Amino acid sequence: MSDAIKHECGIALIRLRKPISYYAEKYGTPMYGVNKLYLLMQKQHNRGQDGAGVASIKINALPGIDYISRFRSVKTRAIDSIFGKIGKEYKQLQEQYAGRAEDVEWVWENLPFLGDVYLGHLRYGTHGVNSVDNCHPMVRDNNWRSRSLAVAGNFNMTNVDEQFEKLLELGQHPKHKTDTTTVLEKIGHFLDEENQRLFDYYKEGDYTNKEITQLIEQNLDLQRVLKRAARDFDGGYAMAGLTGFGSSFVMRDPNGIRPAYYYIDDEVVVIASEKPAIKTAFGIEYSEIKEIAPGHALIVDKAGNPELKEVVEPREKLSCSFERIYFSRGNDPEIYTERKNMGKLLCPQILEAVNYDLKNTVFSYIPNTAETSWLGMMKGIENYLRDYRKKAILNQDLSEEQLDEILQFKPRAEKLVIKDAKLRTFITDNESRDDLVTHVYDTTYEVVKKGVDTVVVLDDSIVRGTTLEKSIIKMLDKLEPKKIIIVSCAPQIRYPDCYGIDMSRMKEFVAFRALLGLLKDTGQADKLQATYNKCLAAAGTPAFKETNFVQELYDLFTHNELSDKVAEIVKAPDVNAEVQVIYQTIEDLHQACPNHKGDWYFTGNYPTPGGTGVVNRAFMNFVENKSGRAY
Repeated sequence: MSDAIKHECGIALIRLRKPISYYAEKYGTPMYGVNKLYLLMQKQHNRGQDGAGVASIKINALPGIDYISRFRSVKTRAIDSIFGKIGKEYKQLQEQYAGRAEDVEWVWENLPFLGDVYLGHLRYGTHGVNSVDNCHPMVRDNNWRSRSLAVAGNFNMTNVDEQFEKLLELGQHPKHKTDTTTVLEKIGHFLDEENQRLFDYYKEGDYTNKEITQLIEQNLDLQRVLKRAARDFDGGYAMAGLTGFGSSFVMRDPNGIRPAYYYIDDEVVVIASEKPAIKTAFGIEYSEIKEIAPGHALIVDKAGNPELKEVVEPREKLSCSFERIYFSRGNDPEIYTERKNMGKLLCPQILEAVNYDLKNTVFSYIPNTAETSWLGMMKGIENYLRDYRKKAILNQDLSEEQLDEILQFKPRAEKLVIKDAKLRTFITDNESRDDLVTHVYDTTYEVVKKGVDTVVVLDDSIVRGTTLEKSIIKMLDKLEPKKIIIVSCAPQIRYPDCYGIDMSRMKEFVAFRALLGLLKDTGQADKLQATYNKCLAAAGTPAFKETNFVQELYDLFTHNELSDKVAEIVKAPDVNAEVQVIYQTIEDLHQACPNHKGDWYFTGNYPTPGGTGVVNRAFMNFVENKSGRAY
């Protein structure tokens, strides 16, 4: 992606279903669960650039033994920092108590992080200060294990203010007004109530308090807790949690916006944000990995028994398509196929743009994550050539030399754009920083015929267009092509996201800047104020969350008109080549990703009322020249 954006976090949960001695005997180490958690997190490292955290629970730990442990880090190599610390503590324990280090049960009791249930989180912060305090898991501690709770998730809530007010109505006094705090305290509140309900019930019988504690842990209805906590959540989420007595859960939003997958055998229950991480860590087949259904939670009780239970009534599945375009690892076979299809489906637009002159066209891509779609694009070009060759063979008027040239022709594929990873855009003043940005990318020279060739460069998506304008197009222009075509696998990103990606300011999108330009060019700039007035009139009413008023502005122009205006914006005045921008269509995106139709970035059709409210608020912030987030 030429414009880096922050995106979703990652989660990993492991529940060991056998005693620690089993893993020590079979796999040669009591650290089996720790090692697997490390693998799960490393294989999802693309989801955590700002920090990481882990938590564990020792089930049935004796009083006096710390049953819950947590480590978090915001260091550059946060995962290695955390697990390096855990490994160091294990090594020190072995050295200090060499005589007892072979006693697995003793090690389990005395090594803080060694447990039965593990939760890992990779933070890709969308807002807020990057500090350890903002890293998940968040812990709500209590001397009653059944009231203790650790929560980590991949989520953003659109109705944080409403959730905060509900906590106040419940009599709480939250320390922070963030979605993480409200989620933790909301679940924690109903966990407390469930504890109290059971305590009151068993207290009527002939049980001691100690016996009641055990009965609560055995009979606590975690489904009921989650149902009550999540009934008015508005957002995209995959939330994972551990209770202090060892039950655990991962809960998914009713539209399935954020991903969550699981694998179960007689040794483990595993949950993660991405399927490839589970496959690699446990060496299993993809067919053994299942998806947590929207609106459901995979709940594992204290005894290690997993069950998929509904916690929120499922709605239309609108899992994020942007997830498939860029964020998830492309070695997932489904995602790999989808990305190839995205590239292939762009071919008709590309062929028309180059006037079918493949002899004088060079195909490339940026960044490396776009390579899979590029392979699909090249396959589409090959398919076109195959049909062209068939017609040529049937053409009796061609000479043998002409026919031989057609049959031997291959499309020209080159690595034109190279990112210099050693350069960092750390300079803050705009003039110096812009100059540095132009050198972050480099190109391959002497492969483009000057003044003759058209250069086609495939990108995952075009968000802000800044890097295109400041660096890539200028750099490609130095090769002196006749034309530069930038192709986006994603459709035009027109609207903000509020479910996990840091894209909430309208003016940052080059598509929105193009809309503003077209309104000005066509003498319709007054429609901005008219749309603002509609938003203002609807604010505070149900209509504000029912109608996306910004859509009517985009409806004034065609897909191609917006694309052409984007090309005009990203072409700097000193660029000599003709510049064209091609975007994936919504129809082709749905064809490529038929099971992932969450397309609100592109269409403005949000799966929750809160999302619609966010786009209207973001537009109002733009008109009012406010720079704050819209949710």
